[in-house]
Amino acid sequence: MLFLLACAHPQLSENPPDSLGIPHTDRYVLRGGRLPGGESADIAVADGKIVAVGRVEEGGEEVAIPGTWLAPAFIDSHVHLAYRPADLSTGGVAAAVDLAAPLDFFAEDLSPLRLLRAGPMITALGGYPTQSWGRYGYGREVGDPTAATAAVGELALAGAQLIKLPITGEPQLGEEELRAVVEEAHRRGLKVVSHALGDHEASLAATVGVDALAHTPVELLDSRTIEAWGKGAVITTLSAFGGRSSTLDNLRRLQAAGATLLYGTDYGNTTTAGIDLQEILYLQEAGMSGAEILASGTSTPAAYWGFSELGSLEAGKAASLLVLSADPSKKPEVLASPLQVIIDGKAL
Repeated sequence: MLFLLACAHPQLSENPPDSLGIPHTDRYVLRGGRLPGGESADIAVADGKIVAVGRVEEGGEEVAIPGTWLAPAFIDSHVHLAYRPADLSTGGVAAAVDLAAPLDFFAEDLSPLRLLRAGPMITALGGYPTQSWGRYGYGREVGDPTAATAAVGELALAGAQLIKLPITGEPQLGEEELRAVVEEAHRRGLKVVSHALGDHEASLAATVGVDALAHTPVELLDSRTIEAWGKGAVITTLSAFGGRSSTLDNLRRLQAAGATLLYGTDYGNTTTAGIDLQEILYLQEAGMSGAEILASGTSTPAAYWGFSELGSLEAGKAASLLVLSADPSKKPEVLASPLQVIIDGKAL
């Protein structure tokens, strides 16, 4: 997160809350919508959960939604809500991954948003981001492998559900310290995400065993680096850096190599508090299909991060979904302007 290109991106037309007449009751049926791809499906909701999908005979008050499509609410895999507080859920985001915040942010209740939190980045003495935007508690500085291992334990005890590890610029942690962080995090069952924008940095992140890149790197990646990340994960954040041609090319090549692509906006740097139209447009420009874009913000991050109640529309999942004006698998830009957002069964 650089905080150099923060600017608002216009969204498609907005609709007022409850525009479709979703009842304020615990049980109702959305009748006459379609799933991505075109299949007709009713959805029955009870107590914040989906209880049936398909042909639903009865299930409470009925809401007719002909001519609409239904999709799961989104998961944003890169946000900074301590830096720029916002209610992302009203913009169609049911869950997010916060990739740097001061320690006191662990105590913040952001319901109904489901949130994984990294807390401060583990960085070198005087390292990124402690001398710039993150000088007020967004970095945990360490000077040797022992301190690096201890910092992981401290963050885990404070509530960290993953670890953020910047590999960028000087001063920077050495390979021994980087390995110490990754090994201790993995010992504790925590994933490690790295801010690594250049080829050397992304290659080093792969070498020490980092699980995911916090951004699509902006410097054109060597084929060996692409291959190294073919079994890893990459958070997109194309709009955060203005959709550079090198970044778009990197994402195309990473996808072709088999990398797991996770929709993410770097919200805090970017300013759209919800599903970001510009990010979706850049993903299309990078060659992703509508179905792939939809998966990158729903089923893929749900599986990758463990948001077991989200990511798909099926019985037993949370009733967190978007009512849309067109099929998102064919016209993914409609994801940024839902007719209605429903989170845990409630219309927002």
